[in-house]
Amino acid sequence: MRTLKALVAAASLFIAANVQADEVLKPFVLASKGPGTVQEKADAAKAALTANGFSVVGSYSPYPNAVVLAVTSNDIKNAAAMSEMGGFGAVQRVAVTKVKDEVQVSYTNPPYMANAYRMKDEMTGVAAALEKALGKQEEFGARGLSPKSLRKYHYTFGMEYFDEPKTLAEYGSYDEAVKAVEANLKAGKFGVTKVYRVDVPGKKETVFGVAMKGKDKFADDAYIMSKIDFKDPKSTAHLPYEMLVTDNKVIAQYARFRIAISFPDLSMMGSNSFMSIMDAPDAINKALRETATGKEE
Repeated sequence: MRTLKALVAAASLFIAANVQADEVLKPFVLASKGPGTVQEKADAAKAALTANGFSVVGSYSPYPNAVVLAVTSNDIKNAAAMSEMGGFGAVQRVAVTKVKDEVQVSYTNPPYMANAYRMKDEMTGVAAALEKALGKQEEFGARGLSPKSLRKYHYTFGMEYFDEPKTLAEYGSYDEAVKAVEANLKAGKFGVTKVYRVDVPGKKETVFGVAMKGKDKFADDAYIMSKIDFKDPKSTAHLPYEMLVTDNKVIAQYARFRIAISFPDLSMMGSNSFMSIMDAPDAINKALRETATGKEE
């Protein structure tokens, strides 16, 4: 009998281990879709988020028939505070997008983003809170990646990992860096403007969500998404991009990581591929660098 119990226990552990090994996460969650207007759905989402403990710290319309809400909470900010460069995960994004006769409400999948940004807290509680506030029909946006794969993700050989961000500028202090980025985003002369700002508690770290409408089409949110966001449901919650002030440095994720983590299944070649936006990484880097330094290149 003891031998039988031991075999059953071993089999159970084996099955559980394989289920965990087979677990995959996808970048976005479809909360709902149906009739209505973008404004109505956005207002309803704001109310539901606020009622469930979230703060809407910014919003913008990157192109017609789309609105993105930037949301955070104490749980999200505390998770960010525990992790190196955790500011990149200090905000979740909720998108409202009209697609033909329906309006889709979607949001970033917290455990997916937490693993992609190597955070200590996988934010399963945040995922449950977002589901309670907005609903959940399905995860989408990729075939899926395991937590382990996400934590060491890069698109392909020679492309950047999460822990290889681009340093955009350096200042004499954290306060000086934040002040400079605020001023340069307000001026907006490089086509980059502020959507939100969140300060990570207990750290000299601030994340800015930024809208890009640059003179160079490859540093323009609408143009880039017109090329790569071609599937249904829409991945509008990929936006906006982030700039992170950490201590006296201003950094950003390379576009080859930041875009790829939202679109990991995007093909390298052909139409609607990374090749169709091959100039975007350099153009985005330039626009963000100019904004961080306040100097035109």
